[in-house]
Amino acid sequence: MHVAVIGSGYVGLVAGACFAETGNDVVCVDKDAGKIERLQRNEIPIYEPGLEDLVRRNQTEGRLRFSTDLTRAVRDAEVIFIAVGTPPNEDGSADLSHVLDVAGEIGRAMNAPRLVVNKSTVPVGTADRVEAAIRAATSCTVDVASNPEFLKEGAAIEDFMRPDRVIIGVRSDDARLTLETLYAPFTRRGGDRFIVMDRRSAELTKYAANAMLATRISFMNQMAALCEALGADVNLVRAGIGSDQRIGRAFLYPGPGYGGSCFPKDVKALVHMAREAKVSADVLEAVEIANARQKMVLLEKTRQHLGADMRGKVVGVWGLAFKAETDDMRESPAIPLVDGLLAAGARVQVHDPRAAESAHAIFGDRVLYAADPYSAAHGADALVIVTEWLMYRNPDLDRLKALLRRPLIVDGRNLFDPARMRGLGFEHVGIGRGHG
Repeated sequence: MHVAVIGSGYVGLVAGACFAETGNDVVCVDKDAGKIERLQRNEIPIYEPGLEDLVRRNQTEGRLRFSTDLTRAVRDAEVIFIAVGTPPNEDGSADLSHVLDVAGEIGRAMNAPRLVVNKSTVPVGTADRVEAAIRAATSCTVDVASNPEFLKEGAAIEDFMRPDRVIIGVRSDDARLTLETLYAPFTRRGGDRFIVMDRRSAELTKYAANAMLATRISFMNQMAALCEALGADVNLVRAGIGSDQRIGRAFLYPGPGYGGSCFPKDVKALVHMAREAKVSADVLEAVEIANARQKMVLLEKTRQHLGADMRGKVVGVWGLAFKAETDDMRESPAIPLVDGLLAAGARVQVHDPRAAESAHAIFGDRVLYAADPYSAAHGADALVIVTEWLMYRNPDLDRLKALLRRPLIVDGRNLFDPARMRGLGFEHVGIGRGHG
């Protein structure tokens, strides 16, 4: 099948590469000529495990191309995916200007009937607006569908190739059959993975899924705070409630708050949609408030042990990305932590295996960028763990203790067993681990 993907960011690039991997002829279009030139050289602008190899292989074998020529891409394609950004406005609503601009360009380029699919995360009713924008620019027949993405950063290739579900919102059998054929290689493990619904329900499903996961995270973070106050262990509580099949174990890990490009933006957008519809969103508003508070937890725990005035103190930080296996620092809890430490007068030494470049764009030269985890801990009065990278899970603890000026570990991901750490002479401060 001939496929065009408009937008070569995270979603568009992953989708284009995965569609090409299953034998389709794919062109990814972007107006940024510099980005397209780099992609043509197999230079990937984001870190996502497996993506570079996928792009390189499919470009080499001729199934994947990158171009700035939207008109040609539209005219050659059977299916056109819109995968451009929808950043939040100040009121939390999604900015649809890029989506609607692309829709108009598609309409002006069309010379025959086309199926256009919204892959971007968009509020309910956007398919109607995209269809209207395309129809205003062409006399050709257009069918618009919704196909929200459900990709986890750090596991996007796996999620696309072996999805839990593929959701499409359509108005015609032709659109359903086309997308069912396109996605068939990814849904062979079970027919129930391909779920068909109307366009508005599909658009809302994306937001509802992310809001539910964000709610679970905030709930567990509040349970962790209660565990600390009452002397319970959140890891044991998590195991107990997660064994209930009605609840399950996923997204029950406490930590320093959720971040990234999806959860914060999508919760805000859903709250905005509810307000516009005059429907109460008090649960989601509470999730936002709880997460904002949680992002200050690591700073507060560090202050409790080092004091509010940290002049002359050194703090090491392990992990800057909002989660492991990505270089994405958008809404990362590391940002308020580092900013707070610097404001308190501390010297901050940071390490992240992938996010150093992203961090430099945020912190500049205000922090020391360590070449390895141990260098970040050297001479530090405290080591704060923000991101759950595998390399941080089993370090040489004797070496680590010798490097630290004070053996204080603020363990924001509960990577270490508190009893073992204390037995080795560390001061260990976890999340929800009793009175620690």
